[in-house]
Amino acid sequence: MRAMTRTKEATAAPVPAAGLATAAALVAGAAACLRLPGLLPPLGSGLLLLLGLALWWRPRSAARVVGAALVGLALCGLHAAHALSLQLPPSLQRADVALRGQVVQLPRHEAQQTRFMFRVDGDAANPAPLRGRLLRLAWYDGREGVDPRRFDLTAGSHWTFTARVRAPRGLRNPGWFDSEKHAMAQRIAAVGYLRSHEALARTAAGTGIDAWRDVMATRIEASVDHEAARYVRALAIGDTRQLTDEDWEALRATGLTHLIAISGFHVGIVGAFFALVASALWWLLPGFGRRVPRPQAAAIVALLGATGYAAVAGWELPTVRTVLMIAVVVVMRLARRQLRIADSLAYAAVAVVLVDPMSVLSAGFWLSFAGVAWLVWCLPDAHGQAWWRGLLASQWVATLGLLPLTVVLFGQASLAGPVANLVAIPWWSLVVVPLSLVGTGLEAVHRGAGAWAWQLAARAFDASWPLFEWLAASPFALWWLPEPSWFALPLALLAAFWLLLPRGVPGRWLAALLWLPLLWPDRQLPRAGEVELVVLDVGQGLSVLVRTARHAVLYDAGPAVPDGYDAGERVVVPALHALGVRRLDAIVISHADADHVGGYAAVQRRFAAPVVFAPRHDDVAGSVPCLLGGHWHADGVTFRFLHPDLHFPAFRNPSSCVLRVESASGVALLPGDVDAVVERLLVHRNARRLRADVVVAAHHGSEGSSDPAFVAAVDADHAVMSAGHQNRFGHPQAGAVTRWRRGGAEVPETAGQGALRIRITRDGVVVEGRRDTHRRLWDAARRTPAPAAEIDGNATLSYRPD
Repeated sequence: MRAMTRTKEATAAPVPAAGLATAAALVAGAAACLRLPGLLPPLGSGLLLLLGLALWWRPRSAARVVGAALVGLALCGLHAAHALSLQLPPSLQRADVALRGQVVQLPRHEAQQTRFMFRVDGDAANPAPLRGRLLRLAWYDGREGVDPRRFDLTAGSHWTFTARVRAPRGLRNPGWFDSEKHAMAQRIAAVGYLRSHEALARTAAGTGIDAWRDVMATRIEASVDHEAARYVRALAIGDTRQLTDEDWEALRATGLTHLIAISGFHVGIVGAFFALVASALWWLLPGFGRRVPRPQAAAIVALLGATGYAAVAGWELPTVRTVLMIAVVVVMRLARRQLRIADSLAYAAVAVVLVDPMSVLSAGFWLSFAGVAWLVWCLPDAHGQAWWRGLLASQWVATLGLLPLTVVLFGQASLAGPVANLVAIPWWSLVVVPLSLVGTGLEAVHRGAGAWAWQLAARAFDASWPLFEWLAASPFALWWLPEPSWFALPLALLAAFWLLLPRGVPGRWLAALLWLPLLWPDRQLPRAGEVELVVLDVGQGLSVLVRTARHAVLYDAGPAVPDGYDAGERVVVPALHALGVRRLDAIVISHADADHVGGYAAVQRRFAAPVVFAPRHDDVAGSVPCLLGGHWHADGVTFRFLHPDLHFPAFRNPSSCVLRVESASGVALLPGDVDAVVERLLVHRNARRLRADVVVAAHHGSEGSSDPAFVAAVDADHAVMSAGHQNRFGHPQAGAVTRWRRGGAEVPETAGQGALRIRITRDGVVVEGRRDTHRRLWDAARRTPAPAAEIDGNATLSYRPD
């Protein structure tokens, strides 16, 4: 029996310590940790880590896979706990603190502000909780106009100033960029803005690699005298600061975002170039070969060149992955051992996760490693194949293999992407990028020497860009998809795997059925005669989506600041896409204040609603007046305006469009920003018409609204407060909240619960907060209780979320 056991152990396939299986398990463990609703206890994480290491260390055992998963889970939990512990303590919330430190990364100079990352010095001159910490800060212009001092803020420069800081806190909506997750992943301790009226000074000029990148960006701008300069900056040094929202829209529509910023392929080009230079040098000087063999020397030089270029690019994750893969190949070359590409990819994944397990939060991690993995698996040997066949095959594999991740990560799929990439990959990667890099290299040696190469790169880029603009303008270029269920991703990955199996495998095209949960998910639309309201978390403002069985109406579009934060672009449009809204049948702008109409232009540009209602005295482009008595019907639901009447004067807030949504299942009331005077007028006019199951409290819950007579007439079960976290107005104010609660209403708030999804059905009213249904361990609202609102004197802070 013992002999048989030994024979089985001897014939069992060994599990490498850092092979594909263990790498996948490590990544899966880290990803699973970040899906948990809360942090693991530190002691529990430590014990799991020790157990995982013990299992991983066992030689030739399948337990290594389990051990790697436990290590990923525990290590990621410890990193997450540490990252969150770095964030600003409650004692310093909204405090003005004197800081000394260095600008890191490249600052963004915009029309009315400069945004930058700041590393606080570790000396005793800084507050203890912020020493050595990373902050995300902004420098706003004052009422006097543009502050020229902020343009002296350059990468690598040292400054001393006073800033008002707070812990990272963002908005929570469907389809919205999660700034709280980003802050944890980047170890950002606080966000805030400079108190520019306080003393501030630059104590040292910029130094380091970021300062060099800033200088190169300026030289490219000066050398290339047309619009393509911003793309040359992106391709040469990874500087995307000059790319506009319209540029990114075109790149997303054509599936080219992975090329415009420095990718792993670009790092590979640089590494190959340095390897060729080293090989040529060893060929010209044979004496070098007696000390270091040429293959080993070329590998070392390739690694040094790739590492330097990754530093120039700002250490983006795809570049780090490629550098690690090159490093693994170099080590194997020095050891004179053969290594498969798949193994080098596994080693790189293990290294990235062990160094920073929270890198799995990055979309670049999944697209980078998954893209290479699909190509390695599907195209293991392309030697002897025509180049065009290889290009078509790799494009097919990348498109199909990465489609599930693209939909889940970005909520969209580029239908024009395969065609655009067939042109852009060879042209940009083999012509535009090399010219950009040559220019950067020559410029590093001598000022002005690289201008000609940058200019040629810009002309080469311009030659291809009209094609991509034409593709992006097509209505079929980009396919927006609703948020799918959790099981849609594994089913779609299985479908992609099935479709990419070799020819002859039976039933391959049946895999198309597995795509349905991802590409056509259930949008959970109301039934006929029912209504759904989604009160979006737009900060200090309002935007409410009202849906019936087949129609959608948007009430207000959220706030916007000129040349700054636009909730329409950043929140409302992504949320509508994520919720599966394909068209808007109408938009109602309650009144023309910036916190209600600010995002209207962005929403209308994307959805082009056929009718827009607004008060007749407000200047809202393309609108018709909302007037007392106006109404329409949709799917058994009636939309009716209760205010203003034809003779009501232009009083801004009091002139708001008051919309009543009536159905057989219940009623919702949207009163805009009317004040107590108008509320009493509505009660006097027809108190019975005000009765509602759900009401969005007027004027964000201000003390000058929610009149007791109005509250009694509405008699709502739910009074929703839409306001920004710690906004400068103190909304919702305690008096308004108390009046609604005394009237028997529950008072959900967007500031604490995120976007509120309210279903008025035949079975009653159901209210769900985004932070409650999508619990995350980094959720700032759950980790810290909301203190009373403070007045901070910054007139535009409430419109600028994290």
